[in-house]
Parts: sequence; structure tokens; C-alpha cells
Amino acid sequence: MIALPQKFEDWFNQRGWDIHPHQQAMLDQAGAPALMLIAPTGGGKTLAGFLPSLAELADGTHQGLHTLYVSPLKALAADIKRNLRNPVDEMNLPIRIEDRTGDTSYTQKRRQRADPPHILLTTPESLALLISYEDAPRMFQGLQRVIIDEIHALSESKRGDQLMLALSRLQTLAPGLRRVGLSATVEDPQAIASELAAHPMPCPIIHADPGPDPDIAMLVTDEKPPWTGGGAAYAIPAVLDEVKKHKTTLIFHNTRAQAEIFFHNLWLANSDDLPIGIHHGSLAREQRERVEAAMVAGELRAIVCTGSLDLGIDWGDVDLVIQVGAPKNVKRLVQRIGRANHRYNAPSKALLVPANRFEVVECVAALEAVKAHALDGDPKGAGPRDVLCQHILITACSGPFHADALYQEITSVGAYRDLTRAAFDDCLTFCATGGYALRAYDKWKRLQETPDGGWQLRDPRAAQRIRMNIGTIQDSDTLKVRLKGNFKPLGEVEEAFAATLTPGDTFLIGGQVVRYENLKEMTVQVSRQGDKKPKIATFMGTKFANSTQLSQRILGMFAQDDWPGLPTHTAEWLSLQRSKSKLPEADRILVESFPHDGRQHLCAYGFAGRNAMQTLGMLLTQRMEELDLNPLGFVATDYATLIWGLDLVTDPAPLFDASNLRADFETWLSGNAVMKKTFRGAATIAGLIERNLPQNRKTGRQATFSSDILYDTLSKYDPDHLMLQITREEALRGLVDFGRIEEMLARTAGRVDHVVLDRVTPLAAPLFLEVGKIPVAGAAQDRLLEEAAAQLMESAGVATL
Repeated sequence: MIALPQKFEDWFNQRGWDIHPHQQAMLDQAGAPALMLIAPTGGGKTLAGFLPSLAELADGTHQGLHTLYVSPLKALAADIKRNLRNPVDEMNLPIRIEDRTGDTSYTQKRRQRADPPHILLTTPESLALLISYEDAPRMFQGLQRVIIDEIHALSESKRGDQLMLALSRLQTLAPGLRRVGLSATVEDPQAIASELAAHPMPCPIIHADPGPDPDIAMLVTDEKPPWTGGGAAYAIPAVLDEVKKHKTTLIFHNTRAQAEIFFHNLWLANSDDLPIGIHHGSLAREQRERVEAAMVAGELRAIVCTGSLDLGIDWGDVDLVIQVGAPKNVKRLVQRIGRANHRYNAPSKALLVPANRFEVVECVAALEAVKAHALDGDPKGAGPRDVLCQHILITACSGPFHADALYQEITSVGAYRDLTRAAFDDCLTFCATGGYALRAYDKWKRLQETPDGGWQLRDPRAAQRIRMNIGTIQDSDTLKVRLKGNFKPLGEVEEAFAATLTPGDTFLIGGQVVRYENLKEMTVQVSRQGDKKPKIATFMGTKFANSTQLSQRILGMFAQDDWPGLPTHTAEWLSLQRSKSKLPEADRILVESFPHDGRQHLCAYGFAGRNAMQTLGMLLTQRMEELDLNPLGFVATDYATLIWGLDLVTDPAPLFDASNLRADFETWLSGNAVMKKTFRGAATIAGLIERNLPQNRKTGRQATFSSDILYDTLSKYDPDHLMLQITREEALRGLVDFGRIEEMLARTAGRVDHVVLDRVTPLAAPLFLEVGKIPVAGAAQDRLLEEAAAQLMESAGVATL
């Protein structure tokens, strides 16, 4: 327990504030080895996390680093630094606070290692780099507390695994280290607490008063949503009306490309010249910082954004959040809603804007889940071994180590507690030699044994290359975009997109239309061009899939007799589907067969998310080929897979036979490009492939070429190589979401409802608009697409809805 110094009491009293019960609880339990706080957005959880540290540092006796704060975002670390300075300066506390991210200068980073501040704010990647230095034991020896903010966001990715491994190293360097986790949205607090605590530490959980429920609804528009698409252009007038009614509105999108399109359309419709901005991860840092500064100053009425503004940053006077497109995940929606009215016990206000007709159903399901406080999330699997390999190399950079001690450290981490010694030794051997097929090459001989039985870098100069490649975030092979004659970048686009450009082509970046001039020194050179309709830059981003829990909620809605919560046009659409065919059920797979446009079609409704339904399409067409059913192609959405071919499928049940499914999958996967892509990502994290070199950086094509050669070599000569094992594991649980297919087949237990019809069904019709859908430019193409949609919906009997 820590007593709050009198000057803190006075500071609270001067502002007319009372310390919140959860903030007092954090002080009372400050001595716990691990502690987690779950508090609503605006509930003062950041101050609650830092109060014990500020109180302990108030007397000025502590020398060196006392508290390490870890954030998922560089911008969040900078925001916390700004907010934390206020109480420190106002109480005249003798506390140095600094941040350390990829944006910190080299000079300041060197100084921080020699003379660390009392409180250092950083990211998982920068922390991993810090523990790789030889002076890490000196820098961290006096560390008392680590605060992990937005811990739920980190725990869902490899960045969280990397962070927890770094904490295990810090615990060795500073045995008295206390761990604190902060979050507003956690579906399974005990699981996160168990991950936060070092085994076998206990981790108490403090729950703050959740405050009032958010004021959340679906935006009412004069125009009906289209049958397909993700741009939500139909809602621009209604969105602008809402922006005019509020002080500052955040308009969230699920992808960067969608944000660019929406911002462009919003700007064209902005006849009142309202100040609006755009913010996403592919924009230049200078542009993002200008937008952030304008938000804090209250100079913007609306900001079109992506996940770059998801987390707990206090951006000025935001009083409305608009989510464009189905959120796909309830936790993500709750997190975004919390950006509005960022004050304790003030209800957040949010509006959902479905991009198309089916997303109306998804948005209503998400609204119901939020109101029921039902968050979603999947169980966390075992710790990934590519991250473990990187951690072993990071440890070696800091100095010699003993395998037994490192294994004990690693198995104190939640995700690695069940790691066998054999699996650890495989990773160690890989780091030392590169594995059986590569052991003859000096390039991959990075570790050697020491006379006392320990391990160290074979060549100390390798530390520089290892440090240059630390991290688990995979680059998307991007190129800088600059105005011709200007050295400041506008942002980045993917190499693959840049390769499609010819001089004169136009595209969107940062909300402005630019004209492609040339590619010079790996930089896309452009000029401003405002008089042409642009192409759309293809940003990598994250293509979200519906969560399992949200899909189950939608299937539950289908079981209702009627849908008073849905708009009339959508309720009538579902009623028409029920009368002409069936609505999908949770414990059965619905398969529809019908002819259209001279081809036979099969539509399977699995509700397993886009990645899994895409994989299911690959497996089904493979089995159809084996049965001489002549499939020609397929398309997938979050809820269904549509296959077209030459022959009618009279009995689809064998296609969904779960026996040999995994074998069929691995047969397909072994010859698929997704394996090479997955291998490249895992091999880069594990250190087999270096993207950053002391002289220069490999282009995406160079990295792909070298990884493809490695993959083919290992597949031929060492098929059980550790990196191929990791690749198979990653492919199963990553890009293809195979686990959700297995869950779907287990849930339905071979029960297949087959409905044979003479025409397209209402629920299947929108999938036809996904087929071959590509970005088009020009009014003529837009009109043709609208006419094709109208004809298709008329054939399905839904043209008037």
C-alpha cells in the first residue's frame, strides 16, 4: 500500500476532484507483483496506473529508471507523455519523463541508455531493442514497475508475445519488478491477468465502475444501402449533417483504402468548407502529426480515420464517433465508441453506418452485443516459435547466456508455459546453425557455445544486423510517395500497386488526387492533379473478418419469427429469403443450388468469417474437381461461399465430410502461394531473412525472391525444418482461419440442408456482385454496375426492397 503524499491531496482538492475508488485501489495494492485494472474510457485509468509511481518518485531519492510504460502506438506514448507532464509540472515533482519510439532521435536514444529518465514511455519494439544492448542490466537494474496500456490490443498479436518475453528478461534483470496492465475492453479478464503475471505470480483484477451505457444507434439515411460494396457513399449527406451538429466527429473505417475513398467523397460534398482531416498509418508522419495537433487544438470538425486512432488517446473535444462499415468485432466497436465524450461517467455517443444491405444485419447484431455487454474474443494459442527465435537472438545480442536459465525465463510467460525443452532446443539450434539444410552456410551460423557451456554470438558484429530486424510487425512492401521536387513524403503505397501505374495515372493519398510521374530511387514521384477521378491506392491494412461470436448472434437473429429491430427493407429481404428458400441455421449448413447465366451455382452458408469461407471455397472446389463436377470459380464473404461450374451438385453432403479434411487442406496448402507468403513472414521474424541491412533495405521483390528460394530449398531437402513447421502452424491459424472451418463442421455435425431452386435466391444475390469486383473509374462504369445490380436483384425477386 502506498500513501498519497499531501501535495497530491492538495492538487486534487485545488481542482475539486476526488480520487476515484479504482485509483485508490491501485494505490492500496501497488505492492502486488502483478495487477490489472479494467476501467471505462475516460475513467482515469492512465492516472490510476501512474499514481503509485508518481507517489514513489515524489521525494526525489530514486536514481535512474523507475517506471516503464509500454503502449501499442507511438502516438499514444506521446499523448500520455503530454498528459502526464501536467500533474508533474503543476506539483513541481522532481520527475523526468521521456518517450522512446521509432520517431526518437539517435542522439536522444543514446543519452537515454546512459542516463535513463525516471519514467520512460515506449513500444514493444523499442523495448525489445533496449534489452538487446550490453548495458541493459545497468539500465534496468533499478526498474520498479512496468505499465502495459491497452493490454488487450497487444495480447491478440505477436507484439504481445514479444512484449511478454521481454518482460521475462526484465524480471531477471530487476527481480522486484511489479507489472501493471490497463484496459477498457477485455472479454476474459482472468486470461489476460494470467498472461500478464509471471508464473506462478497471482494477479488481482480491479474493476472500475463501468459508467453509463453508450448512446449508440444506426444512422438513419434517406437512401437505402446498396446491395454490395464497402464505401458507404450513399450515407455521405447524412454523415455531413451529423458532423455539423457536433463539435468533433471521428469517422472510423476498417481499411485505409476505404478511408481514402470516403474522405474524398466527403470532401467533394463538403459545400460548407468544414475543416476535416484524414489519419491512417500509410500517411507521412508529418501529415499525421499535423492532423493530431489540429485535433488537440479543436480545429477540425471531422477526422476520417482507421485503427490508427482506435486506442486510448485523448484527442480534444470529440463528441461523436461514426463507424462506417460493419465493425466485425464487438471489442473493436466498444474501443472506438470510447473515443467520444472521453470523460468519466459521460456516455459515449456513436452511430453505425452499414456499407451495404447485409451489413445492416451485422450492425444490428453488433448494437445488441454492445448493449448486452457481450465482448468477443478467441482463446489464445501457444506462443509462436518464430517470435521465440527472435527473442533468443535478442538475448544473445546483450551478452552470453545459459540455455537452462533462458528456458526458465521463457516458460514463466503465459503463452510459453507449456513449451517443451525439446521445442526450445529446436529453436536454439536453429538460431545457432540455421537448421540441418542450412548448417553449411556461415550466414546462418549466428551462435556458438562458450567454454562454460553457455551461448554467445559467433560474430559480435552480427548484433547490428539482428537489432535492425527486431520486430513482429510485417511490412507490406511499400514505397514512399513524394511530390516531384519535394523531399517530404506524402505517405506510402504498396509496391504491387505502384507497379500498375503508368505516367499520367492518378490516385488518392492523404485525401488528395495526385498524378503519377515516375519511379525514381524506389520513390513514387507525383504531382498534384485535381481534375481527374482517381484510381485507388491499395493499402495493405487489415481486412477484418466477422468474429465467431458476432456470426453466432447473426444466426440467432435469423431464427426469430420477425425482426422489429431491422429497417423494413432489410426485414422484408430476409422474409423473402425464408419464403423462397431457407434462412441459415446455427447447427446446420445451408446449401442452395440454382442455375444462373448458363452456369450451375452452389451457395454454401457457413458464417465462419471471410478468410475461413475463402479457404472453404478452395477445399470445396478441390473436392468437386476430384468428383468431376467441373467447378469454374468461387467467391467468398463473411457468411457464404458461392461456387459456379458446369454441373449441378445433386448431393453436397460429401463435400462437407470432415474426415480427411485436414489432409485435404494440407495437400492444397503445400502447393499454394499462401505458404510462401506465410513462410516469408515467419522467416523474417525468426531472423532467417533480413529485410534491413547496414547498407540498404531490400525491396519487397528482393525479399520475396530470396524467401521463395529458401522455401523451395527447405521443402526439397529438409521438409521437417523448424521454419517449415512454423509456417504450417501459422498458415493453419493465420491467413486461412482453418480452425473456424473445423469449428463450423463440428457445430453442424454433418447436417446439410440442400435446397434446389430454379433461380438466384435473395440471400445469394449480393454475392454475384462480389464476383470479379474491381475498382472502376468513371460514371459510365458506375452506371453499368448499378444496372447489373438492378437486373440481378429483379431476377431474385428483391428489386423493390
